[in-house]
Amino acid sequence: MEITDLLHRAHNGDSDALNSVVPLVYNELRRLAANYLRREQGPLTIQATALVHEAYLRIAGSPVPAYENRSHFYGIAARVMRQVLVDMARARSAEKRGPGLEITVADLDILGAPGNDDFLTLNDALDRLASINARKAHLIELRFFGGMTAEESAAALEIPVHIVRRELRVAQAWLRRELAS
Repeated sequence: MEITDLLHRAHNGDSDALNSVVPLVYNELRRLAANYLRREQGPLTIQATALVHEAYLRIAGSPVPAYENRSHFYGIAARVMRQVLVDMARARSAEKRGPGLEITVADLDILGAPGNDDFLTLNDALDRLASINARKAHLIELRFFGGMTAEESAAALEIPVHIVRRELRVAQAWLRRELAS
C-alpha cells in the first residue's frame, strides 16, 4: 500500500495505518536523522536510531495531522526531530549552568554544527524568522534538521527548486545577521 494512502488513513482514525507506515519510512527517517547528527561536534548524546524513535513517539502521541503526501510527512518529522534536539539541548544547558544564566553565541554557521548554547540560540532565531516568514523558516528547518536537498524541499512544499534555493539563501543571510547581532 502506498505511504500517502496510509497517512490519509491514519489521519482519518485508522490506528494501524500509522504503525504500518513506520517500516516503510524508517530508513528514510534514519537517514534524515543521521544527516543532521553527522554535523554535530563533540560527543553525541543521541544516536540517529534513538532520535527517530523519540520523534516517532511524539508523532504517534499527538493528533495525526492531514498529511498531504510522503514529503509533507518527512517535513513534519524533521520539525519533530528539531524539537527533540532543542529539548535535549535545553536540558543539557540547564544541567550545565543552572537556571537564569545568559547564553552567549560564538560564530555560528547555520549549516555547521552548533553546540548546546548555539543550538538554542539558532532555535530562537528560527522562531523569530518564522514570525516574519514561515516558509523561509520551514526551508531552513527542512535543510538543517531534515537534511533535505533543495529538490526534496521543493517537492515537500510543492514549489519550484529555484525558489527554494533563492529563499534558502535569503533565509541563511538573515539568520547570519540575526545571530551576529
